[in-house]
Amino acid sequence: MDYLCFRALCCKGPPPPRPEYDVVCIGLTGAGKTSLLSRLCSEGSDGIVPTTGISMVVVMPTHFLNIIFITGADSIKKYWSRYYQGSQGVVFILDSASSDEDLEAARNELHSALQHPQLCTLPFLILANHQDKPSARTPNQIKKYFELEPLARGKRWILDGSSTDNMEAVKESFSQFISLLEDKDTEPARI
Repeated sequence: MDYLCFRALCCKGPPPPRPEYDVVCIGLTGAGKTSLLSRLCSEGSDGIVPTTGISMVVVMPTHFLNIIFITGADSIKKYWSRYYQGSQGVVFILDSASSDEDLEAARNELHSALQHPQLCTLPFLILANHQDKPSARTPNQIKKYFELEPLARGKRWILDGSSTDNMEAVKESFSQFISLLEDKDTEPARI
């Protein structure tokens, strides 16, 4: 009996590999991509500077998400599509407290991404960031303004509010997103 116990403890072998997904993260400058992803990786919020190019981050304790997040600067947006190939999912972060003009620009970028040939069949996590600001629009307001229901019909997507002040909610959003990545037959659209 002792031998069986020893064998069970010592001879289990390596743990099974964690599932790994390649995800692209896009959004306009100032949406909070760098802050949100840095906090998600438990890097803290001290000393975070906006992304000036492209960065790769791995997050989540049970899964590896290789997230390539790309700056939203106008000079770089035209190159976003170069990083779409091989992606298994899309995270789109927008500033829900931005001006009407910036919100319209975010809407146009999201519409382009949802219709892009390399992304149109992938699951989307749309985060309406900066929900902690008084001028933030709710996820329902974003959903209506962005006309997500007709545009994303039949697609797998999640729209959630987010803020660096509530990282538990952000982690839950990413957990739901991982479920979409894992399950090809998931019900589309959740808000």
